[in-house]
Amino acid sequence: MNASRRLKRIHSIADFRAAALRVLPRMVFDYVDGGSGTESTLRENAAAFERVRLVSAAPVDVAKRSLAISLFGREFPLPLIVAPLGLASSFWVKGELALARGAARHGIPWVLSNNASVLFDEAMAAGNGPKWFQLYVPPNREATKTWARMAREAGFEALQITVDTAVPSRRLRDIRRGFSMPFAWTPAKLFDVVTHPDWTRRIGPHGIPRPKLMFHVPWAEPGAVPDMRTRLSPSLDWDLIRWFRDEWKKPLMVKGLADPRQARVALDAGIDAVVISNHGGRQLDGAVATIDILPEFVAEVGGKLPILIDSGFRTGTDVVKALALGATAVQLGRAAAYAVATAGEEGVAHAIGIVKSEIDTAMALCGVTRVADLNPSLVRRRP
Repeated sequence: MNASRRLKRIHSIADFRAAALRVLPRMVFDYVDGGSGTESTLRENAAAFERVRLVSAAPVDVAKRSLAISLFGREFPLPLIVAPLGLASSFWVKGELALARGAARHGIPWVLSNNASVLFDEAMAAGNGPKWFQLYVPPNREATKTWARMAREAGFEALQITVDTAVPSRRLRDIRRGFSMPFAWTPAKLFDVVTHPDWTRRIGPHGIPRPKLMFHVPWAEPGAVPDMRTRLSPSLDWDLIRWFRDEWKKPLMVKGLADPRQARVALDAGIDAVVISNHGGRQLDGAVATIDILPEFVAEVGGKLPILIDSGFRTGTDVVKALALGATAVQLGRAAAYAVATAGEEGVAHAIGIVKSEIDTAMALCGVTRVADLNPSLVRRRP
């Protein structure tokens, strides 16, 4: 089935997830969909949104509405960002480029993952939308500096440093499926691929997806075993973040904060924005849901720092709840992953359009015509 026909049947992010489950080999789907440990953080992210309820308002004149926000001194048409997605080329051929183009069609930022299968110049040429770069900090300081320099020279507008990956988590779905990148083939994996012919016909002619950007510079110490543990620095701390602040003169964000006390440190360190995240449930099993901890971050920064948030957002009403509680914008991760896996660029644009429509509807029914007017009075928490 071609992309346009498939999209006619898709009316929600849940529909995209169901479509991705049909299209992707199970080992790839579980890499996208799974979490760490018992996946309790995944479940808590969803449950937390259910506990937050919106207050509808009527009658209010909401004939003229705007979803625009201001961030880093410029205006964006939506309070949305396409989050960094590692190994997106295992979902769709050069999936990173499809994500960039889909985001550009709505004029919203897209974040290139450090774990991408395309290089900076190729990513920069994909669509005309704003592009940011996400960095996993390796132990090798020179590699870190090289990635930042290359992103800056390519024209990326902002940098997100991911800080919640001091050590890799135990993602049991990946362990059980034997998911690895590059793929290490077994009879079970070959059967998995053969029984998903759409994916095989699309991906197969282009070769096995590889994290090309990660290996574009020598990031490991000489003699290090090239696995995930050597890609991540367990020594990442605020001193290193301050070093980044000196090196990177454009907007700098810290992604992966879940402790509100860290927001004050970020403010003092000159960081331009924080991204509240539990890595979509993929790191600390049993972590707090980001929507639950958001008000404490807002209280800590007192409006002095933009607050971005991700982890578990599936609908426009989820987004409105976060905006009402004080978030500046929401990053969409799995929602974009399901979409690109289903229909590439067209899927990403369609998914953003769905969430946009849901945000617009929720705002109107809450009696709000501008994102800036969303506030905590529109929210109640269910016990």
